[in-house]
Amino acid sequence: MSKELVFGHQKPDTDTIAAAMAFSYYQNQLGYETEAVALGEVNDETKFALNKFGMQAPRVVETVANEVDAVMLVDHNEPAQSVADLDQVTVTHLIDHHRLNGFNTAQPLWATLRPYGCVSTIITELFQDAHIDIPQNLAGMMLSAIISDTLLLKSPTTTDHDGEAVKRLAKVAGVDYEEYGLQMLKAGTNLAAKSDEAIVDGDAKTFELADSKVRIGQVNTVDLDDVFSRQEGIEAAMQALMDENGYDTFVLIVTNILNSDSDLLALGANLDKVEAAFDKKLNDQKRMNLPGVVSRKKQVVPPLTKAFEG
Repeated sequence: MSKELVFGHQKPDTDTIAAAMAFSYYQNQLGYETEAVALGEVNDETKFALNKFGMQAPRVVETVANEVDAVMLVDHNEPAQSVADLDQVTVTHLIDHHRLNGFNTAQPLWATLRPYGCVSTIITELFQDAHIDIPQNLAGMMLSAIISDTLLLKSPTTTDHDGEAVKRLAKVAGVDYEEYGLQMLKAGTNLAAKSDEAIVDGDAKTFELADSKVRIGQVNTVDLDDVFSRQEGIEAAMQALMDENGYDTFVLIVTNILNSDSDLLALGANLDKVEAAFDKKLNDQKRMNLPGVVSRKKQVVPPLTKAFEG
């Protein structure tokens, strides 16, 4: 059996990194030969978790067909969010909690898709079902992923499965998940040293909505002014990325993790559709306030998809 690479989406977040590491370990226990890799450098939040639990970040790859014939995907399925040469390899496994969009394979595959708040929750249940113990440091990374994706179980994407997994993983990892979780989330909101481009594109995904290429970024903070005091530079970075990559619309969601509110900033075409999606008008600063909106997957992408695609 030849080696397979396991990876998540571009611009990796904590769940993508933890899920790749966890699913690779899980598959290796079942007899596969796999390696977790990343499609980009890890962010500050993920670095905090890796340091806390004494683990190394997966190596970064830009292509995979030059190394392997087959891969396993976690935390994504849309080709636009994956490695550039995905069409040149066979996908044998898919573990995801997002919508299916544009994903096709020439051969059958193992696929586990569950509408949970985090992929690491799904993988936790796979470990349980297979009666495989999760090592302490890996449990800590998986715990970190669920905390990140559900904003400490406060996101509307959170399910009972996520809550149960957090308690189980925290016990194995030996941490108080509420105390540790707040420390980790705050570590990811240190924006002072980040460039404008890193803020707008550090956690961004591309979506094909009707005939439009829509880029949706999200950044967490404990003070919206930390972001919007730099709005001029942020808009310039968004416009540069649009020009370079052919995005029709760029939407940035700035989320306050302390009160679970967000402000949206939008540039480009189709701003009327952005307004229709949330039934609100953008102000003269191209912004709108979205109280209670914290989840791109559940609260941002679906209304935008409906507005763009009718």
